[in-house]
Amino acid sequence: MRKLSVLLLAILASLAFPRAGSPKMELSFKNPGYTGGTLKNILVLALNGKAANRAEFEDELVAALNRPGVQAVQSYVFLPRPDATPIDINDLKVVLRDQSFDGIVVARLTKADKSTVYVPGEVYTPLPYYGTFAGYYGAMYPVVYTPGYMQTVKTAQVETNSYFTSTATPDGVLVWTGTTNTFNANSAMKVIKDLVKLVVRELEKQQVIPPNS
Repeated sequence: MRKLSVLLLAILASLAFPRAGSPKMELSFKNPGYTGGTLKNILVLALNGKAANRAEFEDELVAALNRPGVQAVQSYVFLPRPDATPIDINDLKVVLRDQSFDGIVVARLTKADKSTVYVPGEVYTPLPYYGTFAGYYGAMYPVVYTPGYMQTVKTAQVETNSYFTSTATPDGVLVWTGTTNTFNANSAMKVIKDLVKLVVRELEKQQVIPPNS
């Protein structure tokens, strides 16, 4: 009975959680009007979330983008900002011009949801212990019911764009845009690593950056 109760609990718990998995690219679009080559000097900018998470994302993406012929730099190197502090577009243009960046890769959170689900407790059937009061009480008192609990589940969706920038196009020209599915965001660090792998793979596939040989 105990094994059966544990099995039922596992099934109920799995049904209680939204089935949001790891990030996948749901939309990927390469601008057919873009005729330039691959980007070589890239500024990486994360727009949403806490400052610590932005820095982690920029660090991970910069490390993944850097390769022979490509140099990437975090935006916080030039434009540090605390939580929820926007960047003035004119300041950003100055950085792009002065540092001779020919591209910018910018990511933003397009959806962030938080839901609370109830995970049922485990119910025991102590019939075998009814024969004596001592047996009944000893079995019932500690384990007749294991309380359930509430679990918070986070999901998110991220859009990433890459732009070509130059003195002739200071406002930037779209090269590629991609949007993920709605994915499980309970572990921020794991999500960042998975997102970076996904974005870099797509940037290579769309020939925005050269493959890492």
